[in-house]
Amino acid sequence: MKIDGQSYRSLWVNEEDESKVHIIDQRYLPFELVIEELSTLEQFARAIREMHVRGAPLIGATAAYGICAAIREIPEGEDLAEGIEKAVNILRDTRPTAVDLYNATESVWRTACRGANKAEKLQLASDAAAKFVEDSVSQCLAIGRHGLALIEAISKKKKGGRVNILTHCNAGWLACIDHGTATAPIYAAFDKGIDVHVWVDETRPRNQGALLTAYELGEHGVPHTVISDNTGGHLMQQGMVDLVIVGTDRT
Repeated sequence: MKIDGQSYRSLWVNEEDESKVHIIDQRYLPFELVIEELSTLEQFARAIREMHVRGAPLIGATAAYGICAAIREIPEGEDLAEGIEKAVNILRDTRPTAVDLYNATESVWRTACRGANKAEKLQLASDAAAKFVEDSVSQCLAIGRHGLALIEAISKKKKGGRVNILTHCNAGWLACIDHGTATAPIYAAFDKGIDVHVWVDETRPRNQGALLTAYELGEHGVPHTVISDNTGGHLMQQGMVDLVIVGTDRT
């Protein structure tokens, strides 16, 4: 998706040096765009632990590339399998309840184990991490296609009138590499010319709706209004919500 007209993902590998991964440090949004470079296991773990990154798919992707960094750091002569397992446990401890983090580290770990030496393990791990990222993007696009049909049906029923959508927290592209889970149908509908408007719950205590969802919707040009968390019930009672879309953390 875009910020100031420039395309971004919430995580990407440096094209000139694949040992370096870039993230958008989301603690500073929407007031400042800070790009952070990660290249060590500790940097990847801290980024997750201290919420430089957040959102299930993005956490998983960050952890996946954290394993790659850990493999690079294992000194020659040390047990590779033991070193990788230690890194996996460090990364999992950053957010023990995050399902995507577990799934991503499990996939990369098991794939890397098939390598006969350090170089092979690193290549296999890097390929598995990249696959996790692209699978996440593909899943979001698929959600967008299916969700678009729902929004189109509502728009048709309202004879082209505005479709009001309520969402909570941030399950947009900032949380999911690209497109988002909750927001993918919204972006698809908006890009197709459907008149959509989004009620954005502020989402206390971290205000991820007000700070992040509103930010990315605004950058895409989608009409939206930030509301207090308790306002949603009133809007529904008054018939001002046509559809509620929230994120899926276990896609």
